[in-house]
Amino acid sequence: MVSAVTPLSFAVSIGHGITRPGPGDMALTAGTGTPSKFDRDLLLRGARRLDPSRPSPEAVAAAPKVLLHDHLDGGARPSTLIELADEIGYGDLPSTDVDELAAWFHQGADRRDLALYLETFGHVVALMQRRSSIVRIARECAEDLATDGVVYAEVRMAPELCVEGGLSMDEATDAMLEGLAEGAAGTDLTVRLLCTAMRTAARSVDVARVALDHRDDGVVGFDIAGKEAGYPPTRHLDAFQQVMREDFHITIHAGEAFGLPSIAEALHYCGAERLGHGVRIVDDIELTGTEDRGPGREPAITESSDVTLGRTAAFVRDTRVPLEMCPSSNVHTGAAASIAEHPIGLLTDLRFRVTVNTDNRLMSNTTMSKEFGLLVDELGFDLGG
Repeated sequence: MVSAVTPLSFAVSIGHGITRPGPGDMALTAGTGTPSKFDRDLLLRGARRLDPSRPSPEAVAAAPKVLLHDHLDGGARPSTLIELADEIGYGDLPSTDVDELAAWFHQGADRRDLALYLETFGHVVALMQRRSSIVRIARECAEDLATDGVVYAEVRMAPELCVEGGLSMDEATDAMLEGLAEGAAGTDLTVRLLCTAMRTAARSVDVARVALDHRDDGVVGFDIAGKEAGYPPTRHLDAFQQVMREDFHITIHAGEAFGLPSIAEALHYCGAERLGHGVRIVDDIELTGTEDRGPGREPAITESSDVTLGRTAAFVRDTRVPLEMCPSSNVHTGAAASIAEHPIGLLTDLRFRVTVNTDNRLMSNTTMSKEFGLLVDELGFDLGG
């Protein structure tokens, strides 16, 4: 971990407690209005080295972790879904075998397309229409995060998805907060909630009001999520302006399935303090003079490497906007070709403020420890202080 967080804070630290070794820092250029070019020696010194003594899985599992991007409906236990379905007579689950159901969610999500990835959520949402079900899923979420060594988490959910059974959005939010608090009790975990509005719907102003009304109860920010292409952040400008007027916090899914315009709108019009995913920021980075390490591997930075940042990329780096990156999920949605080619490696070398996250633990079959382990194995990351 890098910094402590206080209750009801909106964590903006690098958060993940893992780094790429390398002395020196990149030169920062802000406000020039022109592309930013790195000094080659600084770039080379900042590049990580593949160290055979990199941390063991046990060391990664034991490290305290900060999680900023995790969806409540994306982390339910398969066994719980089966039990909840039996309780209410929901017969649409593709399997009532725990292992088969877990595999179905993972295989269904791993289709290299965000819209297809999101289709798997329907079953979970259908089972989150009762207060008791929401409390249970939230409680087990906190328990699972604590078991994985997470010490601070911001879990997000769209309350508008939990009203088909008669609950109000306020009641659904109360149930989420109650479950998270129950699951974290007696552990080292501090867990908070982000209220998310669906960008394909038209209830964002109402969701923003729910977030604001619960800001003293454990809600720490407002977000939009869902299909990105065709649904820009400015479609929900009224909601964002409402949140900004009341000095509350904003994180926005941007730059996952759509490119730089989505990122620019989120930052400059909608007040985003963090970017959910932000993978496509690499579209604004020109990297030359690297060494090809073969198919499926990111290029190696060498003495002849040179990097030029476009205006948006330079702004994100120089103003230290945190990127909530989710390596496994980004591969499954097609935002990255593989873990080995994920831009989190390059962005870390270039001193962007990156964070490591799970996104949807059920759909991506992952944990925070697993995400860190993948970065250690595939990209040469190391533990840092």
